[in-house]
Amino acid sequence: MTAQRIQADVAIMGGGIVGSSAALALRRMGLQVALLERDLCGSRSSGVNYGGVRRQGRPVSQLPLAQRAHRIWANLPNLIGTDGEYQRSGHFKIARSEADLAALENYRALSRDFDLGIELLTGSRLRAHCPWLGGKAVGGSLCAEDGQANPRLVSPAFAQAARRAGAQIFERSPVDEVQHDGQHFTLRSGQALEVIAPVLLNCAGAWAGKLAAQFGETVPLQSGHPAMAVTEPLPFFMDWSLGVEGGGIYCRQVARGNLVLGGGAGVALDADRARSERAAIATLSVQAVELLPALRHAHFIRTWSGTEGYLPDRQPVLGLSQTTPGLIHGFGFAGAGFQIGPAVGEVLAELARDGHSSTPIAPFSIQRFSSAPTTP
Repeated sequence: MTAQRIQADVAIMGGGIVGSSAALALRRMGLQVALLERDLCGSRSSGVNYGGVRRQGRPVSQLPLAQRAHRIWANLPNLIGTDGEYQRSGHFKIARSEADLAALENYRALSRDFDLGIELLTGSRLRAHCPWLGGKAVGGSLCAEDGQANPRLVSPAFAQAARRAGAQIFERSPVDEVQHDGQHFTLRSGQALEVIAPVLLNCAGAWAGKLAAQFGETVPLQSGHPAMAVTEPLPFFMDWSLGVEGGGIYCRQVARGNLVLGGGAGVALDADRARSERAAIATLSVQAVELLPALRHAHFIRTWSGTEGYLPDRQPVLGLSQTTPGLIHGFGFAGAGFQIGPAVGEVLAELARDGHSSTPIAPFSIQRFSSAPTTP
């Protein structure tokens, strides 16, 4: 069988929200794009995540990306043809102690230059706004313009929009081999497909470390598996998406009444599959009832997990390769890539076309893990 041979300006490995939004941005720039996804676009971590669209709580170094993404999310229907159930419902971060409150106040001060509009609620104001909160909560911080969306709709929609814009999207096309001759990358998927391009975007999520290592940039990327669950529909009582200072449970209620919850770790079944772990779901249940007493008699109707890529500092790798001209990395979003994903896609497109981005990304350089010399 003769392989289909594709020439492109940019090849992309990975069809999650990052790779797919990069493909769309590149097509809007007029560049020819070929994207290869091992499964279905948006079916991995981009499609199984919690669906929080938050800026609050991110490292300050990520806030320029988050603000850029915030503007993109506002235009979602025009960009990808669906609102993806996106709503600026507010994101509320719960404090369970005075130390938590101090940490939230400190974050508000650190992030003030980014105009997130964070408001702290305590005492009678907390109870007036959140009568549904349990007694464990002593306060919290509200970012009213943060929100939530349905990742199962949004992530594939970026790939569909890129395809409509002229990108060549190849699903169920795992990349078996990548070669570089100094000028062009050649990607092969079995005997069926060969893609040749001078620029390659490494957006392969938890599997991106293998490609980076092939080109001399070994990174300590680890796989993580979130424990996720959803309840039966309940009477609607909560607009906000919730998080907890210091980590733990996160929760949101969708319009039909179901509550989507996450917290703790799942387990890998094999290289491609994961599920929620029983003990994690039990712990999640206890925390959920403590914070939201309305869940005391609710039933979980489904649990799930996925595979995400984590780096030790919980920051992504985003930027030019330091060893190989034309190779550009965008991976390692530590379960927090959904909100910033569309902005990362635009940044990757700028890097592919111009070699630099209008958004500051220096903290995310792969060089922080590598002793490789900087390419002149």
